[in-house]
Amino acid sequence: MEDELEPMSPTAQYLKSSSLSLAIIGVLESETPIDDSMLMPFIKDDFLPLNSRFSSVVVITKNEGTRKWKKVEVNLNDHVKIPIFPSGMSIEYYDKCFTEYLSQIGTQQFPQNKPFWEIHIIKYPTKNAAGNIIFKLHHSLGDGYSFMSALLSCLKRTENPLLPLSFPSRQSNSRPNNNINRGDGSFGSVSKFLTKLLGTDFGWNIFMSHLIEDDKSSIRSGGDGVEFRSFVTSTITFSMDQIQEIKSRLQVTINDVITGVIFFGTRIYMQESRNTNEKSGEEKCTALVLLNTREMGGYKPVKEMIKEDAKMPWGNRLTFLPIPLPKLENPIEIIKKAREKIKKQRKSNTVNVTSQLLQLIGEVRGPEATGNYIHKLLKNASMTISNMIGPVEKMELASHPIKGLYWTLSGPPQSLTITMVSYLKNLRVAITVEKNFIDLDKFKSCIYHAFNEISRAALDSRMSKQQVSKNHTFRNEAPSRL
Repeated sequence: MEDELEPMSPTAQYLKSSSLSLAIIGVLESETPIDDSMLMPFIKDDFLPLNSRFSSVVVITKNEGTRKWKKVEVNLNDHVKIPIFPSGMSIEYYDKCFTEYLSQIGTQQFPQNKPFWEIHIIKYPTKNAAGNIIFKLHHSLGDGYSFMSALLSCLKRTENPLLPLSFPSRQSNSRPNNNINRGDGSFGSVSKFLTKLLGTDFGWNIFMSHLIEDDKSSIRSGGDGVEFRSFVTSTITFSMDQIQEIKSRLQVTINDVITGVIFFGTRIYMQESRNTNEKSGEEKCTALVLLNTREMGGYKPVKEMIKEDAKMPWGNRLTFLPIPLPKLENPIEIIKKAREKIKKQRKSNTVNVTSQLLQLIGEVRGPEATGNYIHKLLKNASMTISNMIGPVEKMELASHPIKGLYWTLSGPPQSLTITMVSYLKNLRVAITVEKNFIDLDKFKSCIYHAFNEISRAALDSRMSKQQVSKNHTFRNEAPSRL
């Protein structure tokens, strides 16, 4: 019987540990009312067969005591939810229902005896859509790149379903590393690795993350059990044309602009929300920027990703960049400092070191210890930021034209999570905050204000290209993971 089980990767095991339970929630906004009679065949015939993980549960083997995947029969009624709200109400009412429902499913745990995914079909209009389709998938099944690839395998190009969807051109920001996050053997002696690790600034930062945490502030409540509190998600939209204009004016990258807007807006919110006992926007704050460690070259079909020798494999291939938030100052300086910090971390072998550290903990102490470590790393930081690429053409799902999409992360022990995805000519930013702690409307207003201030500063800038490029080397880069 155990011969029929599939091995569970080390990364999947620590993402499924008792101390860490993360889920990716994606929302597709439909232009037309949703017909669930069209969606159910799609889920059964297209989505479910994509990957055996969608039909598997986690079991612990009797002989080895290790976690493995076990294939089971899937009853769609256990996974597809269609909530019923009162009929004949206003769009504002349904918008509130949708927000509360999204918050509710974000705090709910998956049943342990069923595969870890759900699809929620919201058949009521909101201010953004005629209906919504929510995908909730446990992080142990895969990362955002894997799930986006799965979703894109099911979506069609609206104007011509026979043509593939296309994406903004981009260059890989990191060199390939075929040993990252694979968990396929030892990487050398522990002492040699620790010597290498402690010889880097980032290595010290990683170790000290267990001992030093960010200050409590208006964006970080701290304490235990933050992940079990109520959260609320809302989105804001920026024009990619405007972002491109700022990028060109400042001779930086798209990601530099986005990061600068988030950091600047967050510091503005902290300053305007501080109590009399708090510092003036100088609290120690760290953003964990999630990075995909694959050699990025665009999305691949799932059938290629699940092959043993896949260059862009399915699963979790991610790591963290801990970036200190610059203090509140000139918006252009915020962008420059954020850029410098991220570039420094990228050049410090961060991706390799983080992945090997997680592998070390897993090999020495097991997946539960690794899960505890990731939980502590997240808990000690103030926020998480992640970004994905979306298609440039309009798409549809089971004959439902998609007006917009966004995604968020549920389960991190943090009061603030920011996720982004590009689609058509817009960048959609989803902001998830601890309810009754962070003022979501005020935070969104501060992000908008930051964008406008950066845009104005870029347009008014008197810096010549020579003055800007004197201290920096710039590349043209399409929206991508941060």
